[in-house]
Amino acid sequence: MEESPLSEGLLGPLLLARGGVDRSAVHRNDEAWLKTAWADPGTRVMLINDGNTLIRRHNGTAELVFLAPHQAPAGERYLLGVDPEGVAYFAVAVEAPLPLPAPLPLPEGTEVAGAIQDVPDWADVASEGLRKAGATLGDRDAGLLVNAVALEAWHATHDHCPRCGSPTTIVAGGHTRVCPKDGSQHFPRVDPAVIMLVHDGHDRCLLARGPQWPEGRFSVLAGFVEPGESLEQAVAREVFEEVGITVTDPRYLGSQPWPFPRSLMLGFFAQATTTHIVCDPEEITEAFWVTRAELGVAVENGDIRLPPGVSIARRLIETWYGGYLPGDW
Repeated sequence: MEESPLSEGLLGPLLLARGGVDRSAVHRNDEAWLKTAWADPGTRVMLINDGNTLIRRHNGTAELVFLAPHQAPAGERYLLGVDPEGVAYFAVAVEAPLPLPAPLPLPEGTEVAGAIQDVPDWADVASEGLRKAGATLGDRDAGLLVNAVALEAWHATHDHCPRCGSPTTIVAGGHTRVCPKDGSQHFPRVDPAVIMLVHDGHDRCLLARGPQWPEGRFSVLAGFVEPGESLEQAVAREVFEEVGITVTDPRYLGSQPWPFPRSLMLGFFAQATTTHIVCDPEEITEAFWVTRAELGVAVENGDIRLPPGVSIARRLIETWYGGYLPGDW
C-alpha cells in the first residue's frame, strides 16, 4: 500500500466533535429566558444518568429520546443550547438508572408540533453512553450528548467549594457553581491531553497497549499536558517517557472532547528519530512497529483490535493507513 497523504488531514469526521445546536451562552444568566424556555412544551429535554441517556435505534442509526419539560423528572438542569429553529435543549441529571417508568403525559390540549417524541413506554428504548452510541448518532445528537455527559461529570465531582469546602449552588443554566459563603465562582474543567501517532517517515507506525487494556487491543500513545508545557513539548515528552523514542515535527491534526471525565484530546502525527523501544512498564505493557500491510492483515484476522470509531485514536490510525479498517464500530 502506498504511503497515505497525511498533509490532507484526517480521514473522516471526528465523531465526538460534531454538533448542530448553538450553546447560547447569552441566555445562561437570563433567569427570565430560562424560565420561559422551561415552560415551553416544545423545549426538548434529555435525561442523563452516569453518562448514559435514552437512545432509540432504527435501521443502524441512533437518536436521542427527548421529553417535554413537564415529562422530565426532578434533577439538576443544564441548558445545552438552542437550535436554528429556536428550539431550546436541556439535560436533566437523574439519580435513578435509566430507563425510568413511562413519562408523564403532556397537559391536555398541549400542542408540541412534532418537537417531542411520543414515548408511551420504553419498549424500544435503551440506556446507552457515548462509547456505544456516539458513532451512530447524528451531528446534533452527538453534540448534545457530549455536552451533557461532560457537564454531569463535572457537577458530580465539584459540588463543594475548593476554597472553603462549603456546598456550592448551580447557576448560569448549569455552567457555573457559586459558593454562597465566599462568593467564588467555579467553571467546568477541561483537561488537555495530546494523542499522537508516531511513524518512521516510511511505512511503519507505532502501536502500544497499556496495562488496563485487554490483550490484542492496541492504540497510539497519549498523555496529559503538564503545567507550563506546550502541546508540542507534551508530544515529545510523553512518547519518550512511555516508549523511549525521540520524535520530531509534531503536526496537529484535530481535536475532540473525550468527557471521561473531562479530557480534550488534541491529535498529532510525529516522526520518530529513533526506533528502539523501551517501555515504561507502569504505562505500556507492549509496543511494536507495524507496516501498513501487516496492520491490514492483523486487523482482518482479529490479531489486532483497534480503538472504537468514536475515538480520535482510530482516526489517526486510519489516516496513516490510508483507508478505513474493519471492526469495533
